[in-house]
Amino acid sequence: MMQPESKIYVAGHRGMVGSAIVRALRKQGYNNIITRTHQELDLTDQKAVKSFFEREQPEYVFLAAAKVGGIIANAEHPADFMYENMMLEMNVIHSAYMAGCRKLLFLGSSCIYPRLAPQPMPESCLLTSSLETTNEAYALAKISGLKYCEYLNRQYGTDYISVMPTNLYGPNDNYHPLHSHVLPALIRRFHEAAEQGLDKVVCWGDGSPLREFLYVDDLADLCVFLMNNYSGNETVNAGTGKEVTIRELAETVARVTNFTGRIVWDTSKPNGTPRKLLDVSKATSLGWTYSTELEAGIRLAYEDFLTNPYRAER
Repeated sequence: MMQPESKIYVAGHRGMVGSAIVRALRKQGYNNIITRTHQELDLTDQKAVKSFFEREQPEYVFLAAAKVGGIIANAEHPADFMYENMMLEMNVIHSAYMAGCRKLLFLGSSCIYPRLAPQPMPESCLLTSSLETTNEAYALAKISGLKYCEYLNRQYGTDYISVMPTNLYGPNDNYHPLHSHVLPALIRRFHEAAEQGLDKVVCWGDGSPLREFLYVDDLADLCVFLMNNYSGNETVNAGTGKEVTIRELAETVARVTNFTGRIVWDTSKPNGTPRKLLDVSKATSLGWTYSTELEAGIRLAYEDFLTNPYRAER
């Protein structure tokens, strides 16, 4: 288990997940935390990453760094998403191994699971059928990181684990109008519509897809919990076990942002995967469960948005 004085490196500490992990670690008494900005350490630079690990010798690593985006970003830049994510993952994981890191936790995404996976999706359904085409490049990169951890465990006896979160939201999210995920995009869109007194907001698709959302600080608590309490080659799903339609989500965001106009659905735009619900029984059996309900979490996220409104050009 990690000790209060353990040297812990959080890769991606300025992002939504990484910053939440840093908050969780500090809250639980871990103070020897190493961080580097992208300007200080480019994780796609193999030589720089190797030198960093040789110099700093972290005992534990949370790999939360990633190039992320919504449907449009994934569709328009698949090569960039695959290259940057695979490079940074392989560099960090391999350098951690070479430097003798005690334990590493890799953050993936539920998009690694097949488009038409059984619902709810168990960890065992990985690689059983085709991926969702709209984010295939990102999913393949994440699968590669997960599998590299597994192969290092099998070949060299490392203790590298992975966690696959569902859709995340919360403080430090990205609210870019085109390159963000569905929930932060809706928060920005409805906020601006309410602010401008618009009578309608147009949303993509028909509102029927089902989605699960997890508040990022709940994920961070799970990550620290798993680092101290779980070892194994199979990933661990992180979610709530609950789902809502995109239509219900939009209505909740409208309520939180005080938008009183109409919601119009543009059915010429794609829906994405029809349903994505994780089977979280494994995490539950280990002793963890989420604590933040969706509307309460959206209100917290909206408060964060208002204090640092757009975070739009990252």
